[in-house]
Amino acid sequence: MGENSCIKFNSTINNDTLNEIPFFKISEELLKIIERDGFIKLTPLGALPKKILTELYEYKFIIEQLIESGINKLWREDDCIAIKTARIVCTSTNLVKKSNGKLLLTKNGERCLKSENRVELFKVIFLIFTEKYNWGYSDGYPNEPVGQYGYLFSIFLLKKFGKNENPENFYALKYLKVFEKFITLFDEDYSTPEEQFNNCYYLRTFERFTDWFGFTKTIGNRSLFSEQKVKIIKTELLDKIFIYN
Repeated sequence: MGENSCIKFNSTINNDTLNEIPFFKISEELLKIIERDGFIKLTPLGALPKKILTELYEYKFIIEQLIESGINKLWREDDCIAIKTARIVCTSTNLVKKSNGKLLLTKNGERCLKSENRVELFKVIFLIFTEKYNWGYSDGYPNEPVGQYGYLFSIFLLKKFGKNENPENFYALKYLKVFEKFITLFDEDYSTPEEQFNNCYYLRTFERFTDWFGFTKTIGNRSLFSEQKVKIIKTELLDKIFIYN
């Protein structure tokens, strides 16, 4: 996203556009709760308390199928990875500070929460998520940045091919052609290295990035226990957020 990048933020991003971005909305509402209450007291393990988790989840910006189906209850952060990630991302910015087990807004956080500064707030959240937060955090795959390294290449591929409903491995194969050394991180284990790479790339790039930000839609239901494959299609939001030179 630097000066010489062929992909840049669109100068026409507005409030209506930002309201379409689920992960941004979770992060923004978390910051608003801190502003409203003065602080959030974290659990002894440094997580959000159940009351805050419930309030954020009730917006339904990003849902968890196990919670929606009634199999799981929302008891702790690990039950909703999107909310947990939003807390980690926000505390990695200069918008929030942690003091004596509490989350508090910084002066910059208070400034960015003003309506006229929402685009700036979005850019802070987006850049911390993509360039500082570790996408491999607790997902069970290699800690190296599969998918995250060169994430703008995936955005470029979606811009070029995303109008069509492409199978999930369509983008993984193109990404691997460029970043081919990532395949060496996966051993012959419960499946082939190629299958493990594809699952890792799909989870990090689509399920927990472009879907969370509203840039793509996943068509079909994906399961490790099923041969059914899903398809990926870009949304109009992708072109509202990025311009391509």
